[in-house]
Amino acid sequence: QPQLVESGGGLVQAGGSLRLSCEASGSTYRIHDMGWYRQAPGKQRDLVATISRNLNTNYADSVKGRFTISRDNAKKTIYLQMNSLKPDDTAVYYCNAVADIPFGGPAITAWGQGTQVTVSS
Repeated sequence: QPQLVESGGGLVQAGGSLRLSCEASGSTYRIHDMGWYRQAPGKQRDLVATISRNLNTNYADSVKGRFTISRDNAKKTIYLQMNSLKPDDTAVYYCNAVADIPFGGPAITAWGQGTQVTVSS
């Protein structure tokens, strides 16, 4: 399966910005949709944003207008630009990828290890 490595998390004041990166490596799978999910302590893991190979995007209502997902297919990397951050955005952010074997193999789902984002009030 692909290996996903996130980076860019950290501590930021409310109203500030962070940019997360996720690079896929270590496999010959063809990667299709990728996305970001987040999970706070005691809560379920929820979708933040997704992006397809042809750059169609989808966002959770809670981040629309503040977060932007983008993709560099040549680098096998996605990004999440987070602006106007709020304390409620505090969570572990996980990268996700849906992939398959070229020429019609079955789809698989891979997850990164997560990166912590903390927004202080």
